[in-house]
Amino acid sequence: MNKPEVVMMGLGYIGLPTAALIAQNNTRVHGVDINPRIVEIINAGKIHIIEPDLDTAVADAVKNGYLIANTKPIEANTYLIVVPTPFKAKNKPDISFVEAATKAIIPLLKPGDLYIIESTSPIGTTEKMMRLIYSERPELKEKLFLAYCPERVLPGNVMYELVNNDRVIGGVNEASTDKAIDFYRQFIKGDLHKTNARTAEMCKLVENSSRDVQIAFANELSLICDKADINVWELIELANKHPRVNILQPGCGVGGHCIAVDPYFIVSDYPEESKIISKAREINNYKSLWCAEKVQTAKLEFEIKNGYKPKIALMGLAFKPNIDDLRESPAKYIAQTVLQNSNNEMYYIVEPNIKNHNVFKLTNYEEAVEKADIIVFLVAHKEFSKINIKPNQIILDFCGVRK
Repeated sequence: MNKPEVVMMGLGYIGLPTAALIAQNNTRVHGVDINPRIVEIINAGKIHIIEPDLDTAVADAVKNGYLIANTKPIEANTYLIVVPTPFKAKNKPDISFVEAATKAIIPLLKPGDLYIIESTSPIGTTEKMMRLIYSERPELKEKLFLAYCPERVLPGNVMYELVNNDRVIGGVNEASTDKAIDFYRQFIKGDLHKTNARTAEMCKLVENSSRDVQIAFANELSLICDKADINVWELIELANKHPRVNILQPGCGVGGHCIAVDPYFIVSDYPEESKIISKAREINNYKSLWCAEKVQTAKLEFEIKNGYKPKIALMGLAFKPNIDDLRESPAKYIAQTVLQNSNNEMYYIVEPNIKNHNVFKLTNYEEAVEKADIIVFLVAHKEFSKINIKPNQIILDFCGVRK
C-alpha cells in the first residue's frame, strides 16, 4: 500500500465506518486497532460489527487498496482518534485510551499534520492532548493543527448519517478549525459548524445529556402510570396531540455508549451545577432495576397461583431495537439481575441480532415464545412485533412492542 493520507486510531462502531467512508472517497486509510483478530477480519474485507451497508463499504475499500488495518500506526498527514472513553470508579471518565493513541502517533508527527479527536471526551481534553504532544515534541509547537469533532450518528443508520448529518468542529485555534473543516468537507454533505475545541467537546455532551433528560421524563411517567393504572403508551400518544408537546417513548432504561454515558462527563466535572442531568441519570438507571423487580414479582405471583415455576422468555439484549450493540444495555442488565435471583426457573434468553454470547445461552425467539409462561419484552426488535401471544401467557412489555 502507498503511504496513507489518514491514520484512523480505533476501528470500532465509529472508527471503522468512518475509515470506510473516507476510503470510499479514494483516500488511503491506515486503520489501527489493538485487537489482532479485528485487524485480520478487516483485512479480509469483512466486518466485526453489524451495521447496514458497512460490509459492502469495507469490502470495496479493502479490495481497491484504500483501506488496510494494522495494530500499529504509520506516518500520514491526518490522524483521527476514535477510541473508547470508558469510566473509572464513581463515574469518572477515563481518557487513557485517547492518551495512549496520542502517544503512539507522537513520534510520527511532522509540521503541517492534522490531529483530530472524535472520541467523546471531558471538556479540555483536546487542549490537554496538545500539551502532551508539545511536551514530547516541542519543535512542533504552533506547527500542527489540532481539533475536536464529535460524531452524531444513530446505530443502524451510521453510513448515511456520517455523510449527511451536520458536524460541529472546534480547533485549538482558528487555523486548526479551518484545516479540520477542509478535511471533513471532502466526505460530508451536512453543514460544518465552526467553533472552538472546548465548545465542541461540550456540545457532544450536552446533546446526549438533553436526550437523557427527555427519556427520563418518559420513564418517570411510566412509573407513575403503572401505579395509577393508566396505559402510558396511550397517554403519551394523546398528550403528543398538543402542538407543542413531544414526549418520548419509555423503555427499560437507557443504554449505548453515548446517552447512558455522556452525562457523567458533565456531572463528574460540575457536580454542584448539574442537578437535572444527574437526576435524569438516576431515574433512567432506576427504571432498569424497577423492570427487574417487576419480573421477579410476576414470577412469584405465577408460582403462587399455579403451584409450579414459570418458564420465562427475556426478549432482547441490545441497547436499542434492531442492532447487535450490547454496550451499557439496560436489557442486558435486567437479564443478568433476573438470572442472579433465579430459583431453578427455566429462562429463554433471546437476542435475534447476535449468534452467541459468552454469558447467556441464546434461544430462537419463536421457540422462546412458544414455550414461555411469561414473556418479557425488553427491546422492541422488529421480529417481536409479529409474535402471536397465547391467551394464557403473561406479558410484561417494557418497550411498547404491544402498545
